[in-house]
Amino acid sequence: MTGPVRASMPGSFLLPNSVAVVGAADRMTSSGGAVLRNLVRSGFAGRIVPVNPKGGTLFDLPVARSLSEVSPPCDLAIIVVRPDTILDVVREAAASAHRRLLILPGGFAESGEAGKARDHDLRALAQAHGLTIGGPNCAGNINLLEPSRRFAATFLRDMPRGGGVALISQSGAIAEEAISSSHALGIPLGGIVSVGNAVHLGLTEYLQQLGDDPACSTILLYAEAFGDAERFRQACRQVSARKPVVALIGGRTEPGRAAAFRHTGSIALSEAQAAAFARECGMAQADSLRALLLAGKAFAAHPQGIGARVLLLSNSGGPGVLCADRCAMEGLSLPPLPAPLGERLRGELPGEAAVANPLDLLADAREDRFADTFTATLALARDAFDAILMIHVVPFMVDGGAVVNRLAELCRGAPLPIMHSMMGTLEQKAQWMTQMEAAGVPLFDNAEDMAAAAGMLARYRALRLSLEGS
Repeated sequence: MTGPVRASMPGSFLLPNSVAVVGAADRMTSSGGAVLRNLVRSGFAGRIVPVNPKGGTLFDLPVARSLSEVSPPCDLAIIVVRPDTILDVVREAAASAHRRLLILPGGFAESGEAGKARDHDLRALAQAHGLTIGGPNCAGNINLLEPSRRFAATFLRDMPRGGGVALISQSGAIAEEAISSSHALGIPLGGIVSVGNAVHLGLTEYLQQLGDDPACSTILLYAEAFGDAERFRQACRQVSARKPVVALIGGRTEPGRAAAFRHTGSIALSEAQAAAFARECGMAQADSLRALLLAGKAFAAHPQGIGARVLLLSNSGGPGVLCADRCAMEGLSLPPLPAPLGERLRGELPGEAAVANPLDLLADAREDRFADTFTATLALARDAFDAILMIHVVPFMVDGGAVVNRLAELCRGAPLPIMHSMMGTLEQKAQWMTQMEAAGVPLFDNAEDMAAAAGMLARYRALRLSLEGS
């Protein structure tokens, strides 16, 4: 039997209806045990078939001794066995009508001459039997984008927070850190794709699939090489016209390029080449992993991006200075306050307050001062600014919860994009973050991160407008 081996839309690799786990085990320290545990833990509602020659039961599921016992065939077979036995499993998959295989272990093109020979044989088997291969040498996939349909085929240690942001990564370790950061930084990350060696399914295929998925609002990429660059460019321009695509491109320096070659065997782009390629693709470019992840947080709230004119509304001078610096570095502008707003605030705020941009309401500002300034700004200066960035430091003499309650109420449905940062010791940080984000306002740990994320939003908006005009 012969057939095409490239699937342009890898839907069954992100949300299958049935899954066989070849190499399933009861030891949580084994790859097969971790994958089966995560599949069950994710809340996957489809059919799960553990496969292990010992038979028996695992997680109260009957175990098939081989794929030949699995009938009807599963949508996806996840292979987590020793590299030297993988080709035998692939032959068995072909014989039992399993056509989509996600291979997690390495030991292929990245592993010397023996691995290259194994890779050659794997590709030949796929070609001969019409198989589609995800991986090998990958950490698997997680799809929690749609809360009612959940899937995780991975040995990564945790699940992401959940939400509409997806990460496609050429590094499993980067994916692991993104999952951790989704909880620590409140990033609505719901999709993780580890492409590995990308025998058939690489950046382009997963980008197209997630681009068409209405549950995915923003796509993040970690990439060291793009394979067929022209094919990726065309696909990315189509996707980025509908939703943000943000890329962290590794290997932009000479040492990084050498490390990328040792990591994946790829020839990475120089810094100038990476910047030009990102522009041509319609991708916003991040310069660090933290910037990439925080961009996901910002775009989840403001997927269309923002304009470059921002108002800094702060209750502390020092953070306002640092935020103003960062805004300037990011290409944002801080226009002066319109005269009517300045006159109103000089009549309402304490004499020591700085009535300018940044606005400094002073450390003792309570909910009434924040609220009055916020509502006056929307009433008198809505057309002067593209976004409001708020800096909220919580001193001992102010009830921070009361301020957050009032701001969340005012921000819900506000006519301008709003971003918020809170600094200092915040005993109720998780609760306050939930409140602000329920109002559509991303909350950041510090003003500089907020400004950097705002800069990314503004650059993406400008890039998108330039592409529409080209």
